[in-house]
Amino acid sequence: MTSTKPHHPIRIALPGGAGRMGRMITRLIAEDHQLALVASSDLPQAKDIGQDLGLINHMPEMGVVLSDDPKALFDASPQVLIDFTSPSATLQHTEMAAQHGTAMVIGTTGLSAADREVIADFAKTIPIVLCANTSVGVTLLAQLVEQVAKQLTDGWDIEITETHHKHKIDAPSGTALALGHAAAKGRGVSLDAAASIDRNGARRDGDIGFAVMRGGDVAGEHSVIFYGDSERIELTHRANDRVIFARGALRAARWISHQPAGLYSMDDVLKA
Repeated sequence: MTSTKPHHPIRIALPGGAGRMGRMITRLIAEDHQLALVASSDLPQAKDIGQDLGLINHMPEMGVVLSDDPKALFDASPQVLIDFTSPSATLQHTEMAAQHGTAMVIGTTGLSAADREVIADFAKTIPIVLCANTSVGVTLLAQLVEQVAKQLTDGWDIEITETHHKHKIDAPSGTALALGHAAAKGRGVSLDAAASIDRNGARRDGDIGFAVMRGGDVAGEHSVIFYGDSERIELTHRANDRVIFARGALRAARWISHQPAGLYSMDDVLKA
């Protein structure tokens, strides 16, 4: 009987291995014969530094020790680095990945426009998937938002609502802003000109409004509502478990490992 296992699994490096997303990604990689986790790091103060990633996740040993040095991410020659850390850490990891020729999947939230420009510059050297949300469902939602916004123009108001757990720092979320960009693209306008985030006074025609809620342990809920006269259309995505973001990131990692240098999105991943 012929084995279906690939001779050379895709080698993954994972900063933030002790965090919630890092643990999810580690567990999924352990179950996937097409992928191999070869290195992981986290902040020096993380309590699991020096421990095997398998044992940290209550699994058999994986032979990968959680390091406090980001340089260790590249010691085992990974093909793809998956980053869900912080903006400052992500920029550091991206610079190092470019030096080593390592592809990246970046799902970090809170990146500024300047941060994205830096990442885009590094993407001239290595392939990078940059996305505010790695969920396949959210990627499809953004595509629908653009289509609907293109059709519903005069007399239709757009409002975007998002809810996340109480520990989330950035607001509106990166996903909400990405949906706003999709709506603005459909309307043929700039989100910078149309966004209404700090509400003050009556709504202006053409605004793309945002409402933010924080509480409990909500993984993520996003709605784009198109208000017309006597009717409205609501497009909604609810994340019941953060594991959907980890699954999407691994799908992106498989895809980006074969791509030439360039800046890509989850839209590109789903087209494959």
